[in-house]
Amino acid sequence: MRWEGRRESSNIEDRRGMRFGRAGGIGLGTIVLALVAAYFGVDPSVVLQGTQPSQQAEQGPYNESAEEADLRHFVGFVLADTEDAWGAIFAAAGRTYEPPTLVLFSGAVESACGFAQAAVGPFYCPGDRKVYIDLSFYQDLQKRFGAPGDFAQAYVVAHEVGHHVQTLLGISERSTAARQRASEAEANALSVRQELQADCFAGIWAHNADRSRQVLEAGDVEEGLNAAAAIGDDRLQKQSQGYVSPESFTHGSSEQRVRWFKRGFEQGKVDACDTFASRDL
Repeated sequence: MRWEGRRESSNIEDRRGMRFGRAGGIGLGTIVLALVAAYFGVDPSVVLQGTQPSQQAEQGPYNESAEEADLRHFVGFVLADTEDAWGAIFAAAGRTYEPPTLVLFSGAVESACGFAQAAVGPFYCPGDRKVYIDLSFYQDLQKRFGAPGDFAQAYVVAHEVGHHVQTLLGISERSTAARQRASEAEANALSVRQELQADCFAGIWAHNADRSRQVLEAGDVEEGLNAAAAIGDDRLQKQSQGYVSPESFTHGSSEQRVRWFKRGFEQGKVDACDTFASRDL
């Protein structure tokens, strides 16, 4: 991606170096469940609800490495570019885009959705409209999920911002209400549709970034597609438990995630991302 020297967002809150008095009552089982539910997920409060925040928290000095500094600048650029893209899209529809804040943390963090450790991966919390990410996740993205490249890293942020767009448009609220009335299987199916729409919205950002600001380079889209495929429910379940349970999918299969990202990238329109109305995912 062509990002050096470009604008970085000022909507970044750096909480790295924060220390907590106690671990918030989150056990290993909860962390594992949150890991499955929240990798590129919409709302970790589904798993973290009921956990208690730490009694004490204080932020000490944080000595970032040169690699971390580069990643901090990079996510600042990506966030800024999503602000440009969605700002223009909302303006064209006669609306004003309200950008989210991106919180950098190390190890653990408190949000309006509860206390979370880095094991849950990047997440968006609709309660405070913030995106949370521990930059060490990008090592997992490359080594554990086999999805290297700067555009794969950008996709992570763009997907979470996609959930913020859903919040602004009222989609998240409607989906949450529908899931609360539904059976477990129906709730999972609704969650899949919400996640696939966030993938499609990430594709819309990539479309806008390419057409309006020419930030993409050869191979970037392939990196994004590889990242989308790497975190499909079928692939993650196969890796973690050795078999696939489609009825328990909450994010969509690798094929579905690739398809909807491509749809957003190719069409670049919000209307093209109505996963809730689509008969074929």
